[in-house]
Amino acid sequence: MISAPLTSVFVRDLCLFGYHGVLPEENRIGQRFIVDIEIRADLSGAIAEDDYRQAVCYGTLCEIAAESVTGTPMDLIEALAGRIADNILKRLDRVEVVLVTVHKPSAPVPYPVSETAATVTRHRRHEVAFSLGANLGTREATLNAALDRLSMEDGLEITDVSSFYDSAPWGGIDQPAFVNLCAIGHTTLSPYALLRVCKVIEGDLGRIPGMRWGARAVDIDVLYYDERSVSDRILTVPHRHLFERAFVLEPLAEIAANHVIGGRRVADALAVLPRTSGDVTRRDPDCTASGNEGA
Repeated sequence: MISAPLTSVFVRDLCLFGYHGVLPEENRIGQRFIVDIEIRADLSGAIAEDDYRQAVCYGTLCEIAAESVTGTPMDLIEALAGRIADNILKRLDRVEVVLVTVHKPSAPVPYPVSETAATVTRHRRHEVAFSLGANLGTREATLNAALDRLSMEDGLEITDVSSFYDSAPWGGIDQPAFVNLCAIGHTTLSPYALLRVCKVIEGDLGRIPGMRWGARAVDIDVLYYDERSVSDRILTVPHRHLFERAFVLEPLAEIAANHVIGGRRVADALAVLPRTSGDVTRRDPDCTASGNEGA
């Protein structure tokens, strides 16, 4: 697997005039601000095809910075740098990372300094969802441990978790029943880096490679990654079986019923999914979870 590297694009020493500062005089008289911008983006298409349309335009970066600096006055250059960085991420979908430094050459400090400056770094946050399941050992404890590991991973935030669901095995293999759940969150990791995190956690919690769709101590699948589509021998997102599995759609609908994946709303996909009686059952969150002794 070779992932496209990120390319850095720079704008240096962009001189702009604004009315930012804590002192009233700064808001009234104004002063110069020098802005440096570095963005990191997947520009592999632009490089391979020498195509300006797939690049990030220096002029656009300057335009966004100028609009930000000439906008509503702010007390702190840290806040101003954050505004510029946020506006770049909003305007330019290709940008994954942006660093903005705002220099204040005329800062009113009673010491001989050449300038003062503040740098802000922003990473694009991608919405992601996971399906977790287990049918060996202490299933609930293992799933909770997996959630804890995901929550503590740098570059990943879990924002909502479904209830536990008991489900019949899927795929036609005779094996114990599963306990499943879904989780949603945000990440600054790439899809492949996220997959590596999931595989490491699975291994640490006792998963041993075996028969496809067979019994396992824990399984962690990436269901979707924003609206991005990836399909190769390593990773497919959205997950190729997402709309076929009640044990995925039931818990996902609990926490993201209105989310749209590949043009389909989660709740709508669940409503038309062929079902069998008792295939997936939601646990009562107020009752003690059954099956903690293992399966």
